[in-house]
Amino acid sequence: MPELIEDQESERIDFGRFIGILRRRYMQFLLPFFLGWLLVWAASWVLPPRYKSSTLIMVEQPTMPHEYVEPNISDDLQARVQSIKTQILSETRLLIIIDRLHLYGGREDPTSTEAKVEQMRKDIDVELDRDPQKQDVTAFRISFTAKTPQVAQSATRELTDLFISENNKVRQQESEGTTTFFEKQLEDARENLAQQESKVRQYESEHEGTLPTQQASNLEILSGLQARLQSEQDALNDAKQQRVYLQSLLEQQRAAINRTRPSSATSTAPGAPTDLESVDDQLEKLRAQLADLSSRYTDQYPDVQSVKRQIAKLEVTRDGLIAAAKSRSKDTKAAVDSSASTDEIDTTLSIPAQQTQSQLQANQLDINNRQNTINNLNAKINDYQGRLNSVPGTEQQLADLTRGYDQSETNYNDLLKKKEQSEMATSMEQMQEGERFTVLDPPNFPTKPDFPNRLKFCGIGLGVGLALGLLVAGGSEFIDDRLHSEKEIQALLATAVISEVPEVMSPYDKQETRRSVRLGWAAAAVVLFVILAGSLFSYLHS
Repeated sequence: MPELIEDQESERIDFGRFIGILRRRYMQFLLPFFLGWLLVWAASWVLPPRYKSSTLIMVEQPTMPHEYVEPNISDDLQARVQSIKTQILSETRLLIIIDRLHLYGGREDPTSTEAKVEQMRKDIDVELDRDPQKQDVTAFRISFTAKTPQVAQSATRELTDLFISENNKVRQQESEGTTTFFEKQLEDARENLAQQESKVRQYESEHEGTLPTQQASNLEILSGLQARLQSEQDALNDAKQQRVYLQSLLEQQRAAINRTRPSSATSTAPGAPTDLESVDDQLEKLRAQLADLSSRYTDQYPDVQSVKRQIAKLEVTRDGLIAAAKSRSKDTKAAVDSSASTDEIDTTLSIPAQQTQSQLQANQLDINNRQNTINNLNAKINDYQGRLNSVPGTEQQLADLTRGYDQSETNYNDLLKKKEQSEMATSMEQMQEGERFTVLDPPNFPTKPDFPNRLKFCGIGLGVGLALGLLVAGGSEFIDDRLHSEKEIQALLATAVISEVPEVMSPYDKQETRRSVRLGWAAAAVVLFVILAGSLFSYLHS
């Protein structure tokens, strides 16, 4: 149980020991503490000051609403600012500013050009300000650090002008580049559209009359041709019937004339002409009857077939009579030939017979004309039927060509609309009506140096002095092997202490102790006062 109590007491913090160390080592703590602070504070006045000038540039949105004019450049402001910063931080741009403002000693300074450019890049700072809700870049701050406030302000102004002019230039170049791109694409689309249109026109010209758009007119024309053909056929049938009638009438008139001729005309061939004329008369009548029946009935009709058989028999008989009467007179032969041909009017006939023969010639001419008309109409009908039959294939091929043309036309119209919008956006950029940078806070003239921050150096000096004082005081205590307390003596003894002899101090020792205490407090007060005074001086002159 006593050992447990001793262990608990040993674990407790011995504040008395620390107070004793502080009384013994206060000077070894104060001096390093003060010297550490003094060195850091003095360094803040020895280091060359650096002045920082800043300007705030606001990103002003276009005055023209997007509903009227859509911008044709990228909306990624952060990327554009980074791109502009890269261009401005190029060696060529920075050397112009360095020579103009004589930064870093100008050309007389032996420092290399690359070192000057690199130093200026370190002195430039670009910080973006974002909208806390949308996280959009609303403004950005440009800062430059220099040895003098005048140089810092001048360099910041130069950088600000470069940023604004470069932004306008970049936006205008991007806008013009977009417009140029659309113009080239539009020209290609125009050529493609012209090619598609040429193909469609060529196909339409090659298939004129068979196009789907002409199907209705072709049907109407075909219907008219069929109606006209039917009319011509009806007229042809009427003309043929008229021809049969006129031929029958002419034969009767010729037979009457032959009967009135003298009998000596037939004495050269007794009985033959009369028999031949009888056969011809019967043939003409049967042919007329056959034409009449054919106009009303088909070839399978019994009466039609009976008449055809009679005609065939009479033709055989007629051929035999003609073969037997080859020696008959020229007048009789002309009379027989005139029954089959009416090209010339026989003047030996009577006036009524000549009129009938003239009518027969006119009838034959009308039949020939109508037959030619019917042939032409049939050819036209076949042509238009062929056109209508080829419409489905033509329609499919034309649909394929038209589909390509429609796609090219749609693409062309879209590009034309985009090009016009891009031209408006380019015009807006040229008039400085688009998104632009506006200087909200002009470059300030720094009255206090940005580096070194002397008040901050005071705080750093306090930390350095505290660490140095603790190190010196703790080291001195560690290497000191003397015993300064009763606990330390009891820890060295093997037996318990029965009694103690109190310390007897002379008046001189007491006086020395009091003087040492006063000296410690005075030193602490002086150190504290100097530190406060130095901090106040740094605050007032920083």
